[in-house]
Amino acid sequence: MKDIEMCTCSFCGKPQRAAKKLIASPNGDAFICDDCVRVCADIIKEEAVKVKVFKDLVIPSPKDIKKQLDAYVIGQEQAKKVLSVAVFNHYKRINYNYHNKGQDAKKDNIELEKSNVLMIGPTGSGKTLLVKTLAKILDVPFACADATTLTEAGYVGEDVENVLLKLIQNADYDVSKAERGIIYIDEIDKVSRKSENRSLTRDVGGEGVQQALLKIIESTVASVPPQGGRKHPHQEMIQIDTTNILFICGGAFVGLDDIIYKRTAATALGFNAAVKNSKEKAKVNYSKDLQPDDLIKYGLIPEFVGRLPIVTGLDNLDEAALKKILVEPKNSLIKQYTELFRMDGFELEFEEDAISYVAQKAMELKTGARGIRTIMETRMTELMFDLPDPKVYSKVIITRDFMEKGTEPVLIRRETQDQIA
Repeated sequence: MKDIEMCTCSFCGKPQRAAKKLIASPNGDAFICDDCVRVCADIIKEEAVKVKVFKDLVIPSPKDIKKQLDAYVIGQEQAKKVLSVAVFNHYKRINYNYHNKGQDAKKDNIELEKSNVLMIGPTGSGKTLLVKTLAKILDVPFACADATTLTEAGYVGEDVENVLLKLIQNADYDVSKAERGIIYIDEIDKVSRKSENRSLTRDVGGEGVQQALLKIIESTVASVPPQGGRKHPHQEMIQIDTTNILFICGGAFVGLDDIIYKRTAATALGFNAAVKNSKEKAKVNYSKDLQPDDLIKYGLIPEFVGRLPIVTGLDNLDEAALKKILVEPKNSLIKQYTELFRMDGFELEFEEDAISYVAQKAMELKTGARGIRTIMETRMTELMFDLPDPKVYSKVIITRDFMEKGTEPVLIRRETQDQIA
């Protein structure tokens, strides 16, 4: 054992004579001074407070959540209500279970189970934006994955555990924070079984992915490779508990309305049955009309359907909604371009006809709000490349002819404020 008089603190290097107290390790090979002990105690105390604050997450009411969603997402009122209530109950459940954890089992102590969400809606209707905005409102980690890129472990493709890695990375590798995040899995309808009958061959991209997702969507402690990719026997894994992670799945589910229509039409047979026309057929309220058997017939396995008890539908966006999306949200494209032009010294203005043309063209593309960005980027990129001199011109007016035909926009001179086409 070392002479205590010659020893120094293993943390700060302070010699024994300068420290009030020098504490030795059990084997006498390491020492720590009283100052370092106090610093360590403060660090542990701070970390304990951080964990408690996060676990006792304060969340807005469903009405407040929807109000904040309204600022970013146009339309989809029913979906916003369903999601607002779902996430509110999810995090309320986490707080409830945390406060009751470790208490003696009582008859009135109920373990609240997780309710994941399934969103059904056409491409470009705002599924991803809704979930991303929810995570932003609640200030929780968020990760998005495409189900079509996932495969079962051992096959060429991306392991489902890598979805959890994205969440951990977005939480700055704070696992406890990631364990209360939100994961959105898009294109979930693309991993449906190819038929209702089970095949003897492996359906790697369909039923196999659903089976693999079952493990992480429910409640399990998953082992995640820290660098992504495939697991290796000697690789150190990150352990993450998925019990409190909210999973939201989304997909277009093309043809699901036909399955629902056939089932409802079959129950309406008879002399006095009302005959449904094609317009009525197109209007399906998934929250009310959908039954688990419909999703099973579509190709989702029963176990997977059972993990997604909350279902909501999103509507196709009409021209009026697309025009609002261009102008009203906090992060609308027109507001973004207006700010970009302001940074370059220009005032930017869009004529009403120009906005109407973009909405009409997006309707033709049938890609919802995604079509808006494609149309806008095509024209605005060219304009921003050939911007005029800000010392000469102060304002740029975007016309319908510019958006439709690519003609020159209207420019306003800085000195005279005269219009120059």
